[in-house]
Amino acid sequence: MQTISQEEAIDVMPIEGAERTRFWRDSRFMGMECLTATFITHEFAPHAHETFSIGAIEAGSQISKIKGERSEAGPGYFYLINPDEIHDGHPGGSGYRYRMVYPSAELLVSIIEDVTGRAFKGTPSFSKRVLQAPDLALSFHQAHRTLEVSGATLEAEEKMFAVLAAMFERHGSTIITPIETREQSAVHRARDFLAENYAEDIGLEELAKVAGLSRAHLIRAFRKEFHITPHAFLTDKRVRAAKTLLRHGWSAVDAAYQCGFADQAHFSRHFKARTGVTPGAFRAG
Repeated sequence: MQTISQEEAIDVMPIEGAERTRFWRDSRFMGMECLTATFITHEFAPHAHETFSIGAIEAGSQISKIKGERSEAGPGYFYLINPDEIHDGHPGGSGYRYRMVYPSAELLVSIIEDVTGRAFKGTPSFSKRVLQAPDLALSFHQAHRTLEVSGATLEAEEKMFAVLAAMFERHGSTIITPIETREQSAVHRARDFLAENYAEDIGLEELAKVAGLSRAHLIRAFRKEFHITPHAFLTDKRVRAAKTLLRHGWSAVDAAYQCGFADQAHFSRHFKARTGVTPGAFRAG
């Protein structure tokens, strides 16, 4: 587990007060979703995003597991999580306050191309998910705070553009897809089947037939490959699909029904467990 040195523990004080979140979309960055939040007891269920998840802790600490690797992050640390990478998170100690942005791959590519002055061929990626770099974390916080203020458009764009470019320049790479084993191909078939039929009531026996594995083997291999169970993946896929509908103005009730949730309460609980905000707050953002 990563630890916070004494020199960087300036703001590691107990987080007091109620939990609070602010979620919004920034049109200056292709509708990039942004979040600032204080969590004292909230625990994120294992989930993933279609976008990158980039952020930094302002105070306190968060304990997370990303692709099966556990870490603890506090002030001076930041996250660089790639699309579709399973992760969770819960408060360390008395809670934490952090800031996050969720840039699309398209946005990140456009920034890389602007910085390098040439076309980017491939898929951008980050090899490390939790890093200790106080200078980058501070720059990110400053850029994020400027985004949060609706004015100062040029300043906000310059700061966020610069920090995202710096993060990729220092820690980015291009994805090289390895050759799959037979077992990986099997669980990928199962994953793709869940992704394509997420609104349906899928049984384990049906899914095992798609994969060509026994039920027990499927669960074990799926968790090994994706760090999540098939059912948890299906629930997360439903939440991700609901997010798309909410962005397009659907009501929470209709989104829940369309995406296969049993009822509104079930939907709201799983949605907040994976996003940190309610469906209504997400829709309004």
